[in-house]
Amino acid sequence: MAKNVETMYKDQPEAIEQYEPNEEYEQTELETETLDEMKTGSELLVDSLVHEDVDFIFGYPGGAVLPLYDTFYDGKIQHILARHEQGATHAAEGYARVSGKTGVVVVTSGPGATNAITGIADAYSDSLPLVVFTGQVATAGIGKDAFQEADLLSMTTPITKHNYQVKNVNDIPTIIHEAFHIANTGRKGPVVIDFPKDMGILSTNAQVSENLDLPGYKVANEPKFDEIQKLRDYLKTAKKPLVLGGAGINHAQANDVFTEFVNRHQLPVVTTLLGLGSIPYEHPLFLGMGGMHGSYASNIALTECDLLINFGSRFDDRLASKPDEFAPNAKIVHIDIDPSEINKIIKTDLGIVADCKATIEALLAFESYSIKHDEWLTTCSNNKAQYPFSYKNDQDNFSKPQRTIQYIGEITNGDAIVTTDVGQHQMWVAQYYPFKTHGQLVTSGGLGTMGFGIPAAIGAKLAEPQKPVVAFVGDGGFQMTNQEMAILEEYGLDIKIVIINNGTLGMVKQWQDKFFNKRFSHSVFNGQPDFIKMAEAYNVKGFMIDDPTKLESQLDEAFAHEGPALIEVRISPIEPVTPMVPSGKPNHEMEGLE
Repeated sequence: MAKNVETMYKDQPEAIEQYEPNEEYEQTELETETLDEMKTGSELLVDSLVHEDVDFIFGYPGGAVLPLYDTFYDGKIQHILARHEQGATHAAEGYARVSGKTGVVVVTSGPGATNAITGIADAYSDSLPLVVFTGQVATAGIGKDAFQEADLLSMTTPITKHNYQVKNVNDIPTIIHEAFHIANTGRKGPVVIDFPKDMGILSTNAQVSENLDLPGYKVANEPKFDEIQKLRDYLKTAKKPLVLGGAGINHAQANDVFTEFVNRHQLPVVTTLLGLGSIPYEHPLFLGMGGMHGSYASNIALTECDLLINFGSRFDDRLASKPDEFAPNAKIVHIDIDPSEINKIIKTDLGIVADCKATIEALLAFESYSIKHDEWLTTCSNNKAQYPFSYKNDQDNFSKPQRTIQYIGEITNGDAIVTTDVGQHQMWVAQYYPFKTHGQLVTSGGLGTMGFGIPAAIGAKLAEPQKPVVAFVGDGGFQMTNQEMAILEEYGLDIKIVIINNGTLGMVKQWQDKFFNKRFSHSVFNGQPDFIKMAEAYNVKGFMIDDPTKLESQLDEAFAHEGPALIEVRISPIEPVTPMVPSGKPNHEMEGLE
């Protein structure tokens, strides 16, 4: 039942004046008589979230969102209490990546909202649908440097698809419905709703809404017929065709039709980091990830192909480090739902603004035909066989990170949802875990956010509670968000956290070794806490693996444990990620090949 201002603040007469409705919100006599049948803005917000089929709210309370949290007390939607606002946003990202639904975050004003900015920027970079409610001071205090006021509209404009500030309690349902539509259509991304405190208290007779008034927002899902014909003609004449699978395949959940398409035409496939899972790791046409730490077969294929069909990759600098020498012999076809990506980095011969799945289905609708490029397939297969991802079995005092990830892939049969932080371990996971389909790899690609792995694993597990979830983290990133381990026992989440511990900021140190004359400036930790004791403080079972001869047996034991576990694997501080394309070099100039 709705409460009016006088009821809520009967013992605080000075607060009534602050939240007294202005002329815009003055209630009519009829509305006053029926006040008990009305709802507060907070109640309407929750009802709107229920209407949008929201399962979880990830958040952290504070003064500006207390009216909201008072409504959450009724438990219409399960609230997950993060231990930091950055953790809340990353957990919502993990949930969104795995479920395909929109992640929802609620944080308070000022520092609560600014702490969430990293996660908002991360979601924007990787096209993940979030709706983030940022608390705000009451409308009367906006622009007056009130306690914990921050201009979130200005701060988040460059890192959101859209943002709103609620200025009329009656607008809440329409704003929320629009926000969910924007976040999870077209190129997905975050939407921020800045929510002043008084908007949660004022009463209204507005109802949940299906209204959309977005005249400037158009999504082109379907490709044009002449574009499909032209792509088909390119395929018929190509001698060295290659397909690039980007995040767009996984976002569209187009993995099955993608695999059917490349099978039909026997097209070798390279993926980006965020495209991993678009085709099964073990598929004979899959050459591996391309780019800076990609496979030899992938990078040579990118260099030598005469037709490159890019499904949903934005040609970022980790893939195309030297754009003017990228796929120099190829016609470039770029399929992307975001028109701004076409010709942004690489000049295209054919740009198709459409959904990846719709485009592939249109291609498959044509009659089957045979394209002969056996010699090209043989070359690609030979390169893959001759130069697989590999590592030396030396440094006997340490376990090998590559074998650690390989073996966990065997334990989980390649079926786990895998989250990572950012750094060397992220690249080893991309190289050695046998991903099969979309939603399996949950990692920070574009922004490269340390601390992403553990909270993202929490969101992923909530999205798919029956699937195994493994978080690979480095000892650096682990120390940024490890407080979120408190959630594991509280919500009964069986997540295995694997710390690949080399006592350093491994990727930073590797670059210092390669490009800065081994001047290891602040990339080596002089001391670390006892991570196993830290885990046990959160009632998470700890496993230390510091003997490489016991690596597999101890991993077996850890993964057999029922419940969350932290597994610390000690690796060499000088273990590099190989191969590597130095920044600014073309893809064929790889170093570190065995």
